[in-house]
Amino acid sequence: MIFRKLKYLVRAAANNLWNFRGRNLISVLIISFSFLVIGIFLALSNNLIYIGQQMSNNLAISFFLDKNLKTEELENIRSQILASSLVQSLNFISPEEAYERFITNFPELKEILENLKSNPFPAAYEVKLKKNVTSLLAITTFLENIKRLKGVLDVQFNQEWVEKMQSLSRLVKAIGFFLGGILILASFFIISNVVRLNVFARKNEIEILRLVGATNNFIRVPFLIEGSVLGLLGSLISIFILFLLIKIFPVYLGNSLGAAKELFALRPLTMEQSVWLIIGGAITGILGSVTSVSRFLRI
Repeated sequence: MIFRKLKYLVRAAANNLWNFRGRNLISVLIISFSFLVIGIFLALSNNLIYIGQQMSNNLAISFFLDKNLKTEELENIRSQILASSLVQSLNFISPEEAYERFITNFPELKEILENLKSNPFPAAYEVKLKKNVTSLLAITTFLENIKRLKGVLDVQFNQEWVEKMQSLSRLVKAIGFFLGGILILASFFIISNVVRLNVFARKNEIEILRLVGATNNFIRVPFLIEGSVLGLLGSLISIFILFLLIKIFPVYLGNSLGAAKELFALRPLTMEQSVWLIIGGAITGILGSVTSVSRFLRI
C-alpha cells in the first residue's frame, strides 16, 4: 500500500515536471545561474586562500642578529627558535654569505657595496615554517617572542601580503554570497510562482482527490518533490558549468591578464562546498513549493 502511494506521488511529480517543462526549464536555468554566481566567488576565494597559504609556506622568516653576539647567545636564540612547533628548518646565514647572496641577486649594485669598504649585512637565522601552518596569529606570536630575545635586531616576514590575501578572500566570499543571495531569493519566488501555476493547472484533479478522501499531505507531496527536483537540477547544473569554467577560463585569462592571472584564477570547490550548494538548491526548491502551496492551495 505504501509502495503504491509512493509510486503515485513520484509519478504525479514527474508528470508535472514534464507537462510544464517550458516554465520548469526557465526555473532550473535561473537557479543554476544563481548558484553559479556563488560558486564562482567561492572558487575565487579558494584561490586567494591558496595563494596566502603558499606565501606563508614558501617565504622564509629572517631574524637579523647583532654582530657582537657570543657563541652561547647564538645557541640560545637557535634553541628558542627550534623549540617552536611551527618551525620546519633553521639555517644560519653569516654576514659573508649574505654579502655573496646580495651580489648574486643584484650584480648591478656590486660597485656600491665595494665602495662601503665594509660588509653592511648582519648575520641572520633563516626559518622555514611547516606547510600546515596557516594561522597568522600563531606566526605573529612566534615572531614577537623571538624578536624580544637579546641579540635579535629585527625580523623580516611579508606578513602584510598574507593578511591582504586572506582579507581579500573574505571580501570576495562575502560579495559572492550577497549577490548569490539576491539571485537565490529571485529563484525562490520564481519556483513559488511556477508551482502555483502548476497547482492551478491541476485544480480539477485536486478537487477529485479531495472527494475520494486524499489527505492534505498526500496532495502537497508531489509539489514538494517537484520543487526539490528543480532546485537540485539547478544546483547540479551550476556545479557542472563551474567545472567547465575552471577548465576553460585559464586559457583566456592568461592571454589577457598576464602575471595577474594568478589572483583571478578559479580553484575547484571543496567537496563540502559542493555538497552545500546541492543542499542549498534542494532547500530553495522545497521552500518555494511550500510557500506556494500554503498560499494558493486551500487544503
